[in-house]
Amino acid sequence: MKGVPLKKTARATLAILGTGVLIASLAGCANGSSGASASDPLQFVLSGDGTQGGGYQKMADLYEEQTGVQVEIVDVPGDDLTTRLRNSAQANDLPALAAAANVDPLWKDQILDLSQIAEDQDILPLLAVPDPEDGKVKALPTSLTSVGMFINKSLFDEAGVSYPTDETQSWTWDEFVAKSEEVQAATGAQYGMVMDNSAHRLRSFLYEFGSEGIVDDGGTFTANDETKTALEYFKKLNDDGFMPKSVWTAGEDASATFKSGQVVSYYSGVWQIADFQSNITEFEWASVPTPQQPVKATNYGAASWIVAFDGTGQEEAAQKFIDWLYQPEQYSAYCEIAGCLPAVTGLEMNYPANQDAFALYNAEIAASPAVSSLQTVDQLIGGYEGKFLQSEPLKDETIKYLNDQQSVDETIDNILSTTQAALGE
Repeated sequence: MKGVPLKKTARATLAILGTGVLIASLAGCANGSSGASASDPLQFVLSGDGTQGGGYQKMADLYEEQTGVQVEIVDVPGDDLTTRLRNSAQANDLPALAAAANVDPLWKDQILDLSQIAEDQDILPLLAVPDPEDGKVKALPTSLTSVGMFINKSLFDEAGVSYPTDETQSWTWDEFVAKSEEVQAATGAQYGMVMDNSAHRLRSFLYEFGSEGIVDDGGTFTANDETKTALEYFKKLNDDGFMPKSVWTAGEDASATFKSGQVVSYYSGVWQIADFQSNITEFEWASVPTPQQPVKATNYGAASWIVAFDGTGQEEAAQKFIDWLYQPEQYSAYCEIAGCLPAVTGLEMNYPANQDAFALYNAEIAASPAVSSLQTVDQLIGGYEGKFLQSEPLKDETIKYLNDQQSVDETIDNILSTTQAALGE
């Protein structure tokens, strides 16, 4: 299957960004060098490679075999990655390269120009994002990521309940909930659905009800009526016990809850496929179309961003590795190992398993409205501009709403006012 076309739009996603004092703290070491030798291993700091088939480790091993250059994969917990890179920047000890969630103001002025690689290797146009200040592309998407729905196929089959299986079929959220409750009743499953405690997933849910998220309308932030409808629906799913409220309000692990086999469905994303292939052995699972009410939508963009750092003494070697990594033969192999969608155009992918699941994600991306593509791109631009995601009011205020600390109207007002204070004109 070929990479799908992505759409552009000028709307802003919801992201609270703050400049703070991070840039100032870097001033004393911005022109220094970590002192690494060009012959030392290239440190590649990232998160999650172990749960996605070890794709980058396998590519590093292949690169050393072909070139003699060693790439050391440093896989750290996701919650620690940002702090590790910040501490490295402050200590003037940045790695050769990293795969980060965003460009950080603390080291944004120490990343190399990757524009030529983006052009030569046909990075998807929407994800070849230039720095507004100088027009250079300094961060490349590791892969294309997208939100989607998984079901416990064994439970559906046991209950004899049908479900849509590909992009030509669909169901509304009302239909999905009714069928999931039917499965619960027939099988004794504890919950109908679990959703990651994430504004990224919730934003996708809002889009499916016709919301466009929090919209920058000429410097004033607004939300349409469908945003309220979606939040009310989400709260009802939690209040009725269809979802375990503790995942959102107490941070319980959604993936582990689904893997227990006691949950009918899981609203998460394509990055789970490799993990499920390896670690779910007690039941069959399947990717299915996300419900729509009435909008077919997801939330898609860069899984993370590869950057190479200046001042390490290994700049040329890091750029050569990145260029090699994105060449079709290597990049296709990486995506097939890691179970991810390619962020370059024109690749024919041959996944070893669940080819239909990846095809479904591509189809849902292609069918989604333009707003579905905004989050990671807008946040990267904010990073280039010296801003950084400090909090996520969509998530924070929704948790207060789920805990009955405020009404839905107060929730939306608080989201808008917090966004306005940080980003409004």
